Amino acid sequence: MRMLALLVCVALGAGPLAAQDLGAPIGEDQAVERVPVEGEEADGPLRGTVTDESAWSDIGIAIPAFATDRDRPTPANEAGTGALGREIARVITANLRNNGLFKPVGPDSLPQPAFAQIPAPAYATWSGRGAEMLVHGYVRAREDGRLVVGCYLYDVALQQQLVREGWVVAPGDWRRAAHKCSDLIFSRLTGESPFFDSRIAYIAETGPKDRRVKRLAIMDSDGANHRFLTLGSATALTPRFSPDYSRILYLSYVDGNPRIYVYDIGTGRQTLVTESRNPTIAPRWSPDGRYILYSMSVGGNTDIYRVPANGGASVRLTDSPGIDIGGSYSPDGTKIVFESDRSGSQQCYVMDADGSNQRRISFSGGRCATPEWSPRGDQIAFTRIAGDFNIAVMNTSGGNVRVLTRGWQDEAPTWAPNGRIIQFFRTEKNSGRTSIWQVDLTGQNERRLPTPVDGSDPAWGPIRP
Repeated sequence: MRMLALLVCVALGAGPLAAQDLGAPIGEDQAVERVPVEGEEADGPLRGTVTDESAWSDIGIAIPAFATDRDRPTPANEAGTGALGREIARVITANLRNNGLFKPVGPDSLPQPAFAQIPAPAYATWSGRGAEMLVHGYVRAREDGRLVVGCYLYDVALQQQLVREGWVVAPGDWRRAAHKCSDLIFSRLTGESPFFDSRIAYIAETGPKDRRVKRLAIMDSDGANHRFLTLGSATALTPRFSPDYSRILYLSYVDGNPRIYVYDIGTGRQTLVTESRNPTIAPRWSPDGRYILYSMSVGGNTDIYRVPANGGASVRLTDSPGIDIGGSYSPDGTKIVFESDRSGSQQCYVMDADGSNQRRISFSGGRCATPEWSPRGDQIAFTRIAGDFNIAVMNTSGGNVRVLTRGWQDEAPTWAPNGRIIQFFRTEKNSGRTSIWQVDLTGQNERRLPTPVDGSDPAWGPIRP
């Protein structure tokens, strides 16, 4: 319903606005350099791996403060590498706790190991505390000003090192090292792809209800390192990361006309893809980054179009009477899921990538809106409207529908890179304020992400290089 209303409200409410609306560029995102760390390689199968999802939360993980060889001040923490090691352990603890799979115990209630113990743990100490897994790590300041962060995971019962890795990072990127360590632990224990070292784009909202200022913003997956990318002089809507993470696609109403822009994360430059005087919404990337889908209303009929990502002629993919909106590609790029009211109410449909073979897939009651294909390809998240708005998932044929949230108005799902967690935004019933939330596929682990202002239209990006 929000999307349907948006076609009218934005088109009528957009006034003359500045043609340029960019703030300072976020800067080039350098790949994190991996380095060898001390210790023996783990051989053989990981006996401590848990494959039964219901048992994952029984894994107790001890995460003491990361040690340092010599406590030295850094630009990231004037208190020194010792204090920074404790902060890194806190971030890792929060990451593993917030995804709902594990029961980590963080550095504030644990003894801190000495630097020499990092590759050779005192297993008796940790087994006596009931830990099944142990995370050790260190922070070392290099002469060139950068930091080396090492991360080790041990099975306490087997007294075996499971995995280790190290990274060289700029002092300001210490949180990335913490996220990389979290990803390493998550992947080794679950066998699944990671997601912590990723970013989230969303629309930051301020101002009164009838004059909302909507800016493009970006933050880390845990809400840290928040940045506004646009100034708010033009309305920004529905951002999406490119598959290679280098760009953000978004819709902007400038001078009263809708325009689809691509924002380059490294340089801060934006490129105009297409513009029109017709109401336009919901731009989305193809999996290979070559094309962009969007919806446009012409003569009272809204259809889905495809345009090259570098600009050019648009191709119409739907032509049924009514409103066809959205368009989320399957991971292999062969199919598109979208919403349409051609049956008399909002429902979800699937078509081939060229627009052929259109068929309805939602028949479970209520309405189906804002569908988004999982990165794994096996499920579709959507907004289920049956009185309230809630986030739900279904298989790609429309079956096995599961409602994950029970808010008053939860909508616009977006998947984590590994397809395990869904992000969405929630509108409060009385105040109308919006906020960004996450929920896992069990529906039992729901949390709000911290943002400095109200937030809507989240988009989870891929793992960073």
